[in-house]
Amino acid sequence: MLLRVQSPDGTRRVEISGTDTTSKLYEKVHDIFDLNSFAFSLFKERNNKNEIASSKSKIIKTHGLRHGDMIYLVPLNGALLFSTNSSNSNQSGEPVDSQPSTSSTNASQSRPGSAATANKSIVKEDDVDVLLSKLDGKIKRNRDDKLCRHNSNSACVHCSPLEPFDENYLKEQNIKHLSFNSYIRKLTSGVDRGKFLALEDITCRVKNGCKDHPPWPKGICSKCQPSAITLNRQIYRHLDNVAFENTNLVERFLYYWRTTGHQRIGILYGVYEIHADVPLGVRANVVAIYEPPQESTRDSIRLLPDDKEELVDQIADALGLRRVGWIFTDLMPEDVQTGTVKHTRNIDTHFLSAQECIMAGYYQNKYPNPCKYSSSGIFGSKFVTVCVTGDKNNQVIMEGYQVSQQCMALVRDNCLVPTKDLPELGYVRESSDKQYVPDVYYKVSDFRLLMVE
Repeated sequence: MLLRVQSPDGTRRVEISGTDTTSKLYEKVHDIFDLNSFAFSLFKERNNKNEIASSKSKIIKTHGLRHGDMIYLVPLNGALLFSTNSSNSNQSGEPVDSQPSTSSTNASQSRPGSAATANKSIVKEDDVDVLLSKLDGKIKRNRDDKLCRHNSNSACVHCSPLEPFDENYLKEQNIKHLSFNSYIRKLTSGVDRGKFLALEDITCRVKNGCKDHPPWPKGICSKCQPSAITLNRQIYRHLDNVAFENTNLVERFLYYWRTTGHQRIGILYGVYEIHADVPLGVRANVVAIYEPPQESTRDSIRLLPDDKEELVDQIADALGLRRVGWIFTDLMPEDVQTGTVKHTRNIDTHFLSAQECIMAGYYQNKYPNPCKYSSSGIFGSKFVTVCVTGDKNNQVIMEGYQVSQQCMALVRDNCLVPTKDLPELGYVRESSDKQYVPDVYYKVSDFRLLMVE
């Protein structure tokens, strides 16, 4: 039988047998709408009555459903189910009813960018982002006695406040990247004040449901084929600084390496707060380092299953803390007597290996940044990677990094793998019958394009 499923994203058809279970129906609805999760319910009536509960024992016929019936999909607790690709066009290839379910759906389909506007009231952003959105953000300047020709109550081009994204000011202060909130302020500074701003994540997957040709790998077209990726330097970063509350945290973490000579990984717990040194900046203040179960040697670390992970997160949540990053050591002693270490990471070798970039991308995808300007409700990540290594003076130093959103997309869609012999180089998979991989290009000879310091 064919059932019509009406949702906030439009109406689509599901083909199913009357003897199939209701859990099978939920799975087919999940696939046909390309939903992000199963946080939804199905009802026989528009007013959310006569729920069709998901069950592996009850079949479709027991609910009295017949060929051509309409059922209704309702997200649970305001869940953001639909992917960023979701639009009025039917990706499953099935006909869409000409009448949308509600007038609000019709309005969102007629105005570009209104999907992101509709989500603004639903997305719960981090507290630090809410605070920064309320700030003016302007960079105040003092009156210049040589250039200003006005009294102290006035302002001119030489002393008027600067926008937080002013390029000349950032260069003078040696700030490499815009803060993410400054980047948002720049996008919303136009005439429309960001009314139609919609941030979209990069995708490396083939869109499902194109009816112009057989499904991949038998066919592909420009509508369902992911765009090629040209690696570019990301102009903004979601986290501008990472600080440790006291030196004892790091000393306790390094104690394992000092006593065994083996490397170590830890999870950083802390809070996000305003970083005053960067316009509208965000800083991660680390107050605890949790060391999960792991096996390590002088040259490698392997994480083990952690039975206490959920408990640790519960304790951290009760203390008002959250996971803000991860830390790892890459230390080799040079002189045991003086306590110096080798300087192995530099411009002639690498700052992060491909495997470490992939690990950073995995964590950043796992802990995304809530963003009201994204139709999916998330965009980028504040999760930071901290590497403990040796500097040019052969002293122990900590360096913080994040990978770009291009790298996050390549890692999320399983397109990037490390090389065997050269740790500084990553390898982009080739397309196969099981996975289509878009072309990846770079414009310059600098391979550190995936990394944001």
